[in-house]
Amino acid sequence: MEDLLEYLARSLVDKPDEVSVEGFDEDDGTIVLELRVADDEAGKVIGRGGRTVAALRTVMKAAAVREGHRVLVDVVD
Repeated sequence: MEDLLEYLARSLVDKPDEVSVEGFDEDDGTIVLELRVADDEAGKVIGRGGRTVAALRTVMKAAAVREGHRVLVDVVD
């Protein structure tokens, strides 16, 4: 799961080396993925009106459903 999100985020930014994803499990079994990018590129990942991050979340949720999981994606400053 982390690899897919990292791949998608790296394709959106100008500094792909500064992209990192940290995942951990919640008590209810939900996988939380924290996406970190360079400070000046958070806007590229979030997109106008949050559309890009919403699309990323949709793709990740679809991938998680195929594996029988629940996933949340957070963009961390």
